[in-house]
Amino acid sequence: MQIAVAGSSGLIGSTLVPALQQAGHDVHRLVRRAPASAGEIAWDPETSGIDPQALAGFDAVIGLGGENIGAHRWSGQVKQRLRNSRIIGTTSLADAVATAGVGIFINASATGFYGDTGERIADEDSPGGSGFLADLTADWEAATAAAAATARVVTLRTAPVLSPRGGMLAKLLPVYRLGLGARLGDGRQWFSWISLADEVAAITHLLTADDVAGPVNLTAPEPVRAADFSTALAHAVRRPAFMRIPAAAVRRVGGEMVEEMILASSRVVPKRLESSGFTFTHPSLTSALEYCRA
Repeated sequence: MQIAVAGSSGLIGSTLVPALQQAGHDVHRLVRRAPASAGEIAWDPETSGIDPQALAGFDAVIGLGGENIGAHRWSGQVKQRLRNSRIIGTTSLADAVATAGVGIFINASATGFYGDTGERIADEDSPGGSGFLADLTADWEAATAAAAATARVVTLRTAPVLSPRGGMLAKLLPVYRLGLGARLGDGRQWFSWISLADEVAAITHLLTADDVAGPVNLTAPEPVRAADFSTALAHAVRRPAFMRIPAAAVRRVGGEMVEEMILASSRVVPKRLESSGFTFTHPSLTSALEYCRA
């Protein structure tokens, strides 16, 4: 396949691109500067977008763009940046996909679509939730609409991706290795996750899963309680984690971001992914953390 990837320098993209190349695909990166090689295509996701002719002849476009959702406390200005970085760029890609006649459009999304699931298990047939993340994710997915004129569109409702190279786990590992790991809130909230290896393998799988379209939950099949995640991570690095930080203290530090990303429950399962025949390398948290620690 000839594949264009936006967001190729991020945690997922920087692993996905070489994996696709090793699988024999011809991969081009969308870059926000003048192309430095024949394998790069220039675009400006928040202003001029991309020339659809640059995608002529491509089999698939994968969009992984978006500013880091957890990098800053959510002020009004940060929220607008988070929306712009996802919705404007996705709209631009979707329009270009439709104009160029690309047959497959796979775009990032998030399990935040479901909001706080409490004790309820959420699959792709579950309704959307409420809150900033749920609204943002719903609008993000809606921005892919134009691509449906020509493409099989898949939106990747991805859980937090576990990798020692980036994301949440990269921030937590040094803390836990010092023996300073702590449970946040009461620890009963559910936590959905996926290893980086399974995230990349799932995207690769969905490129050729011709009967799969629409939202797909990219989560491991075994969500865990937040307290159990803390215990498992401490065990993986062979350190204790006895501390607990009350929810009120966490809210004072992180505000709405912490409320929706850490204190809320996310009990999401990968119904469509498993039904399509995908097999997880790391179905359990223990195996994922051991892999990340190695």
